[in-house]
Amino acid sequence: MMTAKRDVLITGIGLVTSLGEGVAANLEALNASAPAIVDDASFAPYPIHPTPVLDLDKQIPKKGDQRQMEPWQRLGTYSAGLALSDAGLAGQPDLLSRTHMVVAAGGGERDIAVDEAIMRDGKANPERERILNERLSNDIRPTLFLAQLSNLLAGNISLVHGVTGSSRTFMGEEAAGVDAMRTLSARIAAGQADIGLVGGAYSAARADMLLLFRFGSLLQSGPHMPVWARGADGGMITGSVGAFLVLEAREHAEARGARAYARLGQVVSDRSNRAPGAVKQRLGELLQTIAPALPKGPLAVMSGATGIGGPTAEERAALEAFADEGLSVRATGSRIGHAIEPTAIANVALSAAALHHGTFFPPFDPSEAPVKAAPEAILVTSVGHWRGEGLAVVARA
Repeated sequence: MMTAKRDVLITGIGLVTSLGEGVAANLEALNASAPAIVDDASFAPYPIHPTPVLDLDKQIPKKGDQRQMEPWQRLGTYSAGLALSDAGLAGQPDLLSRTHMVVAAGGGERDIAVDEAIMRDGKANPERERILNERLSNDIRPTLFLAQLSNLLAGNISLVHGVTGSSRTFMGEEAAGVDAMRTLSARIAAGQADIGLVGGAYSAARADMLLLFRFGSLLQSGPHMPVWARGADGGMITGSVGAFLVLEAREHAEARGARAYARLGQVVSDRSNRAPGAVKQRLGELLQTIAPALPKGPLAVMSGATGIGGPTAEERAALEAFADEGLSVRATGSRIGHAIEPTAIANVALSAAALHHGTFFPPFDPSEAPVKAAPEAILVTSVGHWRGEGLAVVARA
């Protein structure tokens, strides 16, 4: 006999973006239409949204722990601590020992100086294979390789914050964030877990990643502009984001008196190619799948659109075709940048906070329509810069 699925509530949010630290600071900046914070000099002509100055001691008290982490790991560990504190789990070993963890992460940062030296020597010496083997043996430290492991973020969170339930790490760019939420929420809904932590982090100030994106013609160059205004030749402006959520079964949250921001409803994901029309078709199919979980009437959307011309235009077209009673979409890439793995998680966090306060955000771009009334639910979209589509419904608790 099958038991009814349990409601999955969002009881903790840890969020850091270029707009500030914590969900309150980000809500305030977005609701006040504060200007996007952009660094257009460090990697010119490619702007980025930088990490704000953080007092790391607040969430990572040991200097040794701080030193052995790369910037993206510090950002993620810090954001995870914010979420645990927000949910009332910090310093509660009995709860933390039962808190499961799913992290969406990419690879670690490169040692740029070593890479440049190897390429420089290889260019000057015809014995490139020998030079490469020698330099890799002598210059690549074991600790550097360990720092590049994606699951080290989960390990750091466990060590620093005492989260000792099961641990999973997902790789796969934007789709990893969607599937991390989908997996943890499904486990909680099915009764396989009562409480869990899900999230990820991305540091935009990475020359190695910007180089890769540039090789793929995926970056926006020149002055900052909103996502929808970038046009057919548009690209990403990457953002530094740490985003973590505490997800919890309703019964478990109520038993411990936890505050719920919102309910995480259905989460779906798929993977299409980037042939013309493919994104629009796949999103249309996913929208029909998730339609029963959405309320009737105008549709409020928090979009993870990248700004890359074709997929971004097709996402907008799919949403407009689906929302025949009105569409209010907000592309958060216009304000905090595109953060790859944690993008969808950050948008779920912002959606949950908005619903908790009975509001929705003002337009981030002149093409975005205002809402006529506070929504009962918000649709979160994710279309990867290369592959991977996903949707999630966030509803009032």
